[in-house]
Amino acid sequence: MTRPHLLFLAVGFPPAAKSSTYRLREMANQLVAAGWDVTVLTTVDESWERDFGVDLTLLDDVDPAVRVVKLPLFREDLETDVRLMSRERAADPRGWRRRHLARNEDTFPEAAFGGWLPELCAAVDRLHGERPVDLALASCVPYTLLGVLQHLHATAGVPYAVDYRDGWSVDVIGGDEAFEVDSRRGRLERDVLGRATWITFVNDAIGDFYAGRFPELAPRMHVVRNGYDRASVPPVRPQGPLAEDGVHFGHVGVLTFPVEMLAALLEGWRLARSRDPLVARSRLTFRGPTGAGPFQGANDHVEMLRLAAGDGVEYGGPVPKAQMADLYAGWDALVLLVMGGRFMTSGKVYEYAATGLPIVSAHAKDHDAAAVLEGRDLWTGPLGVDVEALAAGFSEAARWAVEADRSTREVAAGHGRGFARDDLMRRAITALTAEVRS
Repeated sequence: MTRPHLLFLAVGFPPAAKSSTYRLREMANQLVAAGWDVTVLTTVDESWERDFGVDLTLLDDVDPAVRVVKLPLFREDLETDVRLMSRERAADPRGWRRRHLARNEDTFPEAAFGGWLPELCAAVDRLHGERPVDLALASCVPYTLLGVLQHLHATAGVPYAVDYRDGWSVDVIGGDEAFEVDSRRGRLERDVLGRATWITFVNDAIGDFYAGRFPELAPRMHVVRNGYDRASVPPVRPQGPLAEDGVHFGHVGVLTFPVEMLAALLEGWRLARSRDPLVARSRLTFRGPTGAGPFQGANDHVEMLRLAAGDGVEYGGPVPKAQMADLYAGWDALVLLVMGGRFMTSGKVYEYAATGLPIVSAHAKDHDAAAVLEGRDLWTGPLGVDVEALAAGFSEAARWAVEADRSTREVAAGHGRGFARDDLMRRAITALTAEVRS
């Protein structure tokens, strides 16, 4: 019996070094397990080297049955080599960028990626001609992929599903509507979602927003959280460090939050060190990329961390996915510094929760991370960027790191173990497959 063919529009598929990559990889693997022949359409590795970078270890766990097609599409605005720039751009870089993004939006209303639409559509036409597509699935961003779904449906009648993740019309950082329903983007969004057989989001707040925005589509909407990869979490440690050795705190994630948040965290850390001998003997390590494009490896965050070296703070750079378990195994407590509120999803919170380690949370009280961690042992609760609260949180977490027994750590880890990505995605893909075949 021939397996049905699914075209997965997954820009950011491995080895792209960005948080959504893990979700895309697990979706592809579970689609294969559910009986689909999967073709992934993404961009060439060189495109990601210009953007967030690449992590070749991410390829290790991609099911070999997944066929990956890579297009030579690049963010031209992220090019930093002046030798490759036009005379127009070199002479007026800001004006060139403004005009470039405007041209992109003329093609599709997404400034960074809209210009990709013609080549993406040509590619799916070619793939559909080589082997007919039974179902198309797009995981956004970019939202330009919605235009590709429209095209394939209009020209070939191919049904489709949308893994909308954060959603286009939600400002996940500010917490407001990003654009109105009757705007150009709003009308396009309504049309695309209205024809989708299945729509997913990464958290309940976003799902509720869209159910309220398009109530007639609510039965087709589902929340599929990101979760964590089992291989990224080490076994629960039976005990913590000796008090005389101090506590090793760690933070992992892209350093793109506002510098004001980092400044408050570091001030809270300094205050705790001045008051608490245990924290004074401790250290704080940051790992992860420092941003995209020209900001990779150098931004204000890195300079702030460098200046804090005398306070036991260090920055260790990005960490390959394959080394995550070892990284957590070497830390005694974790710091979760994330911006946004209830619409903002943290990729690392699920790993953090499953480690069983103490967690200091520097984020808003209504942040989605708080919903994930609510009720977990060895968690400070959301402290925001209040310096006094952060100082107290560091002291509390340091004490937990030293004193918590194995049973307490196991209970804390158990709170997060229900968010294993393979389980979450297996259930979602099983539901999608059943919906399509019914």
